[in-house]
Amino acid sequence: MTNSDNMSPTTSISQIQAWLESLRPKTLPLAVAAVITGSALASWTGHFKWPVALLALLTAAMLQILSNLANDYGDVVKGSDTRERIGPMRGMQKGLITARQMKNALKITVLLSCLSGIALIAVACNSPSDILGFLALGLLAIVAAITYTVGTRPYGYLGLGDISVLIFFGYLSVLGTYYLQVGTFSISTLLPATASGLLAVAVLNINNLRDIESDRQNGKNTLAVRLGGKKARYYHAVLLITAMLCLIVFTLLYLNGWLSWLFLLAFPLLLTQIAQVLRDPTPEGMRSKLVQMVKAALLTNILFSIGLVLN
Repeated sequence: MTNSDNMSPTTSISQIQAWLESLRPKTLPLAVAAVITGSALASWTGHFKWPVALLALLTAAMLQILSNLANDYGDVVKGSDTRERIGPMRGMQKGLITARQMKNALKITVLLSCLSGIALIAVACNSPSDILGFLALGLLAIVAAITYTVGTRPYGYLGLGDISVLIFFGYLSVLGTYYLQVGTFSISTLLPATASGLLAVAVLNINNLRDIESDRQNGKNTLAVRLGGKKARYYHAVLLITAMLCLIVFTLLYLNGWLSWLFLLAFPLLLTQIAQVLRDPTPEGMRSKLVQMVKAALLTNILFSIGLVLN
């Protein structure tokens, strides 16, 4: 009788749940939001392409999943995910997923990310320079997703996660999606790309504020750990205010009509988030703020995109 024969339904369900926890599907809206914004900008210029947009969404989702799995593996191996950590326990931390199983999952996800990225480049790129450029960017994204917590000197442990998120969730995702559909770069897109990236950084900052004590104890020197709890909360306010200003300035400069201001409907959520984060100094209080921040970031991007399409 094999091990699978001895496996009870309860064990199977637990392992499925463990994998879902490691995949972290709730983080996928961040990757999707950036691609939606880039596609909406392409639509605004009259160059929206469904096949490119869908493949960009798939590629971004695969890279996010790769990052999530790598983070789970890296944090457990380095001892950062302890039982004292406030965030939810994941598959490897619970002992339901072995290191070997996670390595295999990482290899499969890398392969799927490569296939999706190659398909995207094949559909969207015509010139050899674009093909080579986006192949290099794709490989860079894969390496960055893995080395955030994996390796001898993971940059997530050096406080560089914020700048990485800004680059990949802002500039690479938004501007890359735009370029692949339009075929050119426009300086006007920098403002919404920056806003999208900063909203994603704010999600990471809340996550780091939640885990600040356990990260500090285990040598994971995130930017929140380096700044300290109080300054990291002011930093959070700066991130959200700057993101809002970027969208306002872009709309004033390039859009017309009241429908262009739909994104303002999300601002009460962002302002409430700022007030609550500044008011609550406890890591435990950040648990609920993390979900709120993801929803607020997604809503802001979607409303801004709708305004672009309708403009």
